[in-house]
Amino acid sequence: MDIAIALSPHSAIPLHRQLYEELRRAILSGRLLPQQRLPSTRELAKSLGVSRTTVTLGYEQLLSEGYLKTIIGSGTFVCAQIPDDLLQSTPTEAGEKAAHFPISLSQYGEQLAQTDLSLQAEPQAEISFRYGRPACDRFPLELWRKLLARYCRTDYQWLDYAFDPLGYLPLREAIALYLGRSRAVQCNSDQILLTNGTQQALYLISRLLLNTGDAIALEDPGYLSARRIFSSQGANIFPIPVDESGLRVAQLIDKPVKLVYVTPSHQFPTGAILSLPRRLELLAWAQQTGALIIEDDYDSEYRYGERPIPALQGLAITDSVLYIGTFSKVLFPSLRIGYLVLPKSLVSIFARAKWLSDRQLPSLEQRVLADFIAEGHLERHLRQMRSHYNQLRQVLVEALKRYFGDRATILGENAGIHLMVRLHFNLSDDEILQRAAKVGVGLLSAQSHYFSIAEPGQFIFGYSELTQTQIQTGIRRLAMALEEIN
Repeated sequence: MDIAIALSPHSAIPLHRQLYEELRRAILSGRLLPQQRLPSTRELAKSLGVSRTTVTLGYEQLLSEGYLKTIIGSGTFVCAQIPDDLLQSTPTEAGEKAAHFPISLSQYGEQLAQTDLSLQAEPQAEISFRYGRPACDRFPLELWRKLLARYCRTDYQWLDYAFDPLGYLPLREAIALYLGRSRAVQCNSDQILLTNGTQQALYLISRLLLNTGDAIALEDPGYLSARRIFSSQGANIFPIPVDESGLRVAQLIDKPVKLVYVTPSHQFPTGAILSLPRRLELLAWAQQTGALIIEDDYDSEYRYGERPIPALQGLAITDSVLYIGTFSKVLFPSLRIGYLVLPKSLVSIFARAKWLSDRQLPSLEQRVLADFIAEGHLERHLRQMRSHYNQLRQVLVEALKRYFGDRATILGENAGIHLMVRLHFNLSDDEILQRAAKVGVGLLSAQSHYFSIAEPGQFIFGYSELTQTQIQTGIRRLAMALEEIN
């Protein structure tokens, strides 16, 4: 082989690596041509004065990377096309008559492309009244760690695939018992489908029960993510107004709707509780029309001063209610475990859809949560958090009354981990948000949760992540900032 190869026995680089680099450079520079035959390992080792093993290791590396090839009975050759050529290839120029075929979306894809998924930016401020997150710093982390260790030390089954499309049976059994005690939900474990949070439950409902053009009734104002999911399915949405007693059921009478989505235990975002007479009216309407009710019970665990009204599902005498719950609000957001309580006739088809779209939830977290509920830790934690949030709620209500007086109307103050407040100032929502930001206070307007332009001055005040001092300071700063311009 007429090519100079320089190897240094004094270099820190191993000899076989030096040989590899020398041969690779020779191939790339053209000193070794495509299809050119290389000496045998014995010949090259003798020529360079090195061991045959050194040459063999160098050749093997070049073979594995596609620079050399071996032909049995003939020897080792440089490949006709080396890897670097492939990386530097240029796209083929289209001819004059080359056709352009755009990628065609499905009907669902086209509808999704037209759905507004823009999110309202969360306030980044010294004191942020953002909502929806529990106080994670009060979660019993050490207890959760011990429950995790219980399985990590001794159990290997959670590493395997899951074969129950409904989810981990002991967890479904624990949820069924818990719902029966706390919410008067009537179900057994075979009616519970474990989901990746509330969002997946709503997505499965929309895919299985709605065709393009089907009608669904939603609360106005209401949960924005639910509206987006149903809109992406091409549903025809009827907004139904909400007042201090919840959904105005009478306005459903002449609507040819297939489904109605409600948050009866703590209407989002107004905080209204669907009264018992309206619950019974809604159930009677569903029974007469054959419509289904989607009951999103997202934070019913937090109710202060009054006994909770039983869930719609527990009051229904027919299979007219699909009940949704989640642990993200009561434990911690990254625990993406929710559940859907289904009429028995729908269990099979929902299990099939879940199995195809999302084979299983994390098995370890399901096992730990099952123990967390069955051993009483969940209800103990909820009692502690209910007391904590109640104190924060009282501080927020008192601060609003003290600093705003009759210039603030509080809605739905006896439940949940947020309040909706109407501020009576002759200002737009943007002006209020800007003034608040200047004094280090972050707010979120309720405007995006309405179907049409709403009365200005409505804001959602989350308080679960704040201290009592932060709440008092934030409301005082906000009041001062708004008073300065009125």
